[in-house]
Amino acid sequence: MAQAYDFALDKMGLDIQSHTLWSDYIKFLKGVEAIGSFAENQKIAAIRKVYQRAVINPMMNIESLWKEYVTFEQSINPMIAEKLTQERSRDYMNARRVAKEYEAVTRGLNKTHPSVPPTGTQEEHKQVELWHSYINWEKSNPLKVEDPALIAKRVMFAYEQSLLCLGHHPDIWYEAATFLQESSKTLQEKGDVDSSKLFLDQASQLFERAVTGVLNKCTLLYFTYADFEEQNMKFEKVHKIYQDFLEVPNTDPTLCYVQYMKFCRRAEGIKSARNVFKKAREDERSNFHVYVSAALMEYYSSKDKNVAFRIFDLGLRKFGSSSEFILAYLDYLSHLNEDNNTRVLFERVLTQGTLEPKDSMEVWNKFLEFESNIGDLASVVKVEKRRAGILEEAGIAVGENKHTIQVIDRYKFMSLLPLTTEELKSIGYQALSIPTTTRAGQMPAKTVNSALPTTNGHSNYLDPDHIPRPDFSQMVPFKPKVNWRPGEFMLPGGGFPLPPAAQELVQVLPPPTCFTGPHVIVEKLCDIFDKIRLPDNFQPASGGEGHPTKLFDLAKSVHWIVDQESGRKRKSMGRGDDDSDDDSNISAPTNDVYRKRQQKKIK
Repeated sequence: MAQAYDFALDKMGLDIQSHTLWSDYIKFLKGVEAIGSFAENQKIAAIRKVYQRAVINPMMNIESLWKEYVTFEQSINPMIAEKLTQERSRDYMNARRVAKEYEAVTRGLNKTHPSVPPTGTQEEHKQVELWHSYINWEKSNPLKVEDPALIAKRVMFAYEQSLLCLGHHPDIWYEAATFLQESSKTLQEKGDVDSSKLFLDQASQLFERAVTGVLNKCTLLYFTYADFEEQNMKFEKVHKIYQDFLEVPNTDPTLCYVQYMKFCRRAEGIKSARNVFKKAREDERSNFHVYVSAALMEYYSSKDKNVAFRIFDLGLRKFGSSSEFILAYLDYLSHLNEDNNTRVLFERVLTQGTLEPKDSMEVWNKFLEFESNIGDLASVVKVEKRRAGILEEAGIAVGENKHTIQVIDRYKFMSLLPLTTEELKSIGYQALSIPTTTRAGQMPAKTVNSALPTTNGHSNYLDPDHIPRPDFSQMVPFKPKVNWRPGEFMLPGGGFPLPPAAQELVQVLPPPTCFTGPHVIVEKLCDIFDKIRLPDNFQPASGGEGHPTKLFDLAKSVHWIVDQESGRKRKSMGRGDDDSDDDSNISAPTNDVYRKRQQKKIK
């Protein structure tokens, strides 16, 4: 039973709510029956050891444990009790201080939240930030201890706790393994080789848990795991890591083959990388990126451009309909300054008909740029006319300004254009921009739309798809609601939040329960406002203190409309043009407190 308690304390003894676990262990040790003085001394030593571990561990209710420990030492031997408690007093005060910080930094953490794939919700984002704050706080060494092993133990406990709720987040796994590597390096610099090796083994085990658990298809964890083992010179294990990922079903192995070839070239040479490329060619799931990577590797490593040419030609037979592969091949030829071969490749891919008109636009733009830099004006005009036919066939450049639109690309250079943004917009030049987001390692080319003015992060004219869309920044989220309050805008299934200005006002107002009356009948109040008639002319008050008499004249000039529906005539609230102080035509109220007091005085 004691071993079970020790195991539980080793796993969860650092938790802020572990007070009951320590108390139960001490209670269990006190209840053990000891026969003989030797057994009694062993029992006292075991209880003292647990107490001394507990009172320096930051957690809730640490004060009660300290009082129990002091009482325990006084009951055993009052002579040495004061000495033992003084030795632990400083560490206890430090732990009590850290316990308050511990409670504050973990406040709001939902440790019972199930581990699910990232959803991107605001609540999830808040929890991730809280976990990172807790982990960074542990890394700051709040206990101010000098033992790196204890610091690493507390930080890894924080990581393990976060992985229970964020097990589907690969960044947590990677950061935890990286921390173990850094701790191992720190211990190795201090000469603690055994502890350093232990931390490296823990990092390897953590990576293994990550790639064999719910993230068994996460390429990032596989690659970082392989690099970790490569740094430790365990090449056989690296081969096994890459091969394990290639055996995972329903995955795209292209990037894995690319990284596998790079590792083989670094560790074993170009021949080993060629074997991996041969395996990638035989795999039907691999994409054209494998051919591009292998060709560039041959060119940069073995300095043999003929081998690279053969690999590119081999890939062109299989991926001749991919504009991205063709552009990568053209970039390679441009790098070699092979003008003739580049022009032959342009003619080959643009005349064989494997590319769709819209897919070939990037290739035509590249061809026009190539002729503008290398060829003469006749070649540029010729390519421009052929490109214009493709534009019309694809329905991209049509209308009265199509010739102007087509000639702009002849004179542009990088981000410099021959017309201003307003002029380009007026002729519809942005319609020629075809975004390409799948080119490996490159961002899509910036279009003219990127230079257009924006409001709240959105273009005033068109989005990248050239489709007019509403301003999404003004939309409010739909919040389902069950219980409705009077005055809320009811909708089937929920309601919409108040506008920002009204929301700020509602936040500073007291809650509705604070108002108990008097309650105004809004319909009757609106009816009174509707029947009041104000004069047409109004003269504002002049400067000075007090209120001028003209304001009172204005109030007296207000007349009320006769209620025709009820058939009764209301008394005039004003006095018309009569400025006399005669109150005879004004009826007294039925419950006049002033008149009642006057009558009592008379009696």
